[in-house]
Amino acid sequence: MSRHVVTLVYGLLTVALTAGCSLGSLRGTAEPAEPLASDAARRITPSGELVGFEARYGSHAWLGIPFAEAPVDALRWRAPRPAEPWTEGRTALTSAPPCTQFASPMGGVDTAEPGELVGSEDCLYLNVYSPRFTEERVPAGDARLPVMFWIHGGGNTIGTTRLYDGGNLAATHNLIVVTTQYRLGPFGWLLHPALQGEGTTEADRSGNYGTLDLIGALTWVRENISAFGGDPENVTIFGESAGGTNVFSLLLSPPVQGLFHRAIVQSGSTRSFSRAEAENYADASEAGHPASSREVLLRLLVADGSATDPADARKRVTRMSNEEVARYLRGKTNREIMAAYVDGSEEGEFSLPRVIRDGHVLPEGKPFELLSREDGYNQVPVMLGTNRDEYKLFLFFDPAQVRRLFGLFPRLVDASQYNLQAEYQSQMWKANGVDEPATLMREVQGPSVYAYRWDWDEEPTVLGSDLSVMLGAAHGLEIPFVFGHFELGREASRLFTRANEPGRVALSLSMMSYWAEFAYSGDPGMGREGKLPRWTAWDNRSPTSPKFLVLDTETDGGIRMSFGAVSKESLTAQIGADPRLASHAQRCELFEELADWSPHFSLEDYEGVGCGAQPDVAAGSSQ
Repeated sequence: MSRHVVTLVYGLLTVALTAGCSLGSLRGTAEPAEPLASDAARRITPSGELVGFEARYGSHAWLGIPFAEAPVDALRWRAPRPAEPWTEGRTALTSAPPCTQFASPMGGVDTAEPGELVGSEDCLYLNVYSPRFTEERVPAGDARLPVMFWIHGGGNTIGTTRLYDGGNLAATHNLIVVTTQYRLGPFGWLLHPALQGEGTTEADRSGNYGTLDLIGALTWVRENISAFGGDPENVTIFGESAGGTNVFSLLLSPPVQGLFHRAIVQSGSTRSFSRAEAENYADASEAGHPASSREVLLRLLVADGSATDPADARKRVTRMSNEEVARYLRGKTNREIMAAYVDGSEEGEFSLPRVIRDGHVLPEGKPFELLSREDGYNQVPVMLGTNRDEYKLFLFFDPAQVRRLFGLFPRLVDASQYNLQAEYQSQMWKANGVDEPATLMREVQGPSVYAYRWDWDEEPTVLGSDLSVMLGAAHGLEIPFVFGHFELGREASRLFTRANEPGRVALSLSMMSYWAEFAYSGDPGMGREGKLPRWTAWDNRSPTSPKFLVLDTETDGGIRMSFGAVSKESLTAQIGADPRLASHAQRCELFEELADWSPHFSLEDYEGVGCGAQPDVAAGSSQ
């Protein structure tokens, strides 16, 4: 069957995965074709002169702005160095190539087959969107506009700025929107002693190069954003999935202090890895991750014939100096590095230690411990949220859960079990990414913590497949609502239909208004226009105190405050008492799946419900 037919049928489901990818003509990018430079979009920045273009929604856009030197050769696995200023005018009309990754719907490369290596190590660029101002009318001084700094998701192994159009959010609410790229996978996170030698800084030795790239981009914003009318003293970082996880990491990172002033975590996680997990051999007394830096070095030596097998490779490593190892690693191509992490069958995301508690860029303490301390994190107004049916996106692509008639028409194998598992996995996501952090942070910083749950589930039934049940309020689907950008191509129109347009657009306008008001004031309140239901802060005083805002259309109850916090303990008790789980074996199977996915359960938790040894939790998350 042709690729076009398959894409036509599954296009709407791909939108669920990309949540911001334009699928028109299978382009895989949210950018307009062949923009023309505009004199009205000429800006003189400390980095140099930039010329952008008149973009959609009444916005100006500047794409592909370098914020750091290319992290190649000797700068691979080093903290980013600021980009050299340019002396001649620079047109900023197209986004840069994505960072090195395996092709996927989130990779922004429309000509690549899934699993193909795409992108470049020279990828540290950002995009800027603003309302349309002539050069003479750019806001200055106290009139400068809030800045919203977007961090894309993709498991920290895939993703690109190409998928996100900040023009509508910027123009509608008088904001500056910045979207940035950062190193992914092993180029973004790799901790090895050979890379920590003479001439390196603490940042170089941290292994957290992707996190440092985000700090580098925020530093560029502080120094340059005034030229676009943005206020460097009012920057809101926001991100989804791995982008939300990275927002958490920036909340915890001492070096970034003062570079942002509000934070929004959409479907994020507090997952991180210790130095031992990132660096040690898997069989060490303090075991490393199966894809730790030492394990990957062995794979590289075997792959190029320098060693016959892993045991021989370990002997060879003992005879190599740190300088030789560093030279060896930096001498490998990006293709060779990436091949050491997969067996050729994977596509897109893959497992490796990322977001490393190195002791400099990120504290060594565990996130929840730090969020409970006055001096444990960067205290700013924060908004935390998840989607009610987060996990349905992942279940949908599980052949044990969904069969496809003739390879095309999805049907649930067991609807009740599908919904049961989705319910618990999504609640665990909420506990880890919203409720427990909000409870801790509220005690530390007071009433500047806000939470939401996104409930939109008005997808159509297509070819007998009820997507409102199969996907519902699934992972990533809220992103077009936040950006107010549903013009995602032909296939997206099968998900975002004329029938659901009135409620969908109204909800999107409300969300944009709340997000913008939070960027302006640190309190989403009643939105920018002051006409929406009041969004109040997270309240710990009693179980029935208001906790989070439900975001939904009027036909499904509308926007309203709700209560009820989910915790690891309450979820464990709920599993133990749930009559839908008919046997102890079923409970253990569900608990195992939760433990495999979430960073939140420990070995003691798993054994505490009588289910034996815990599985390897390090490799399970795709957040």
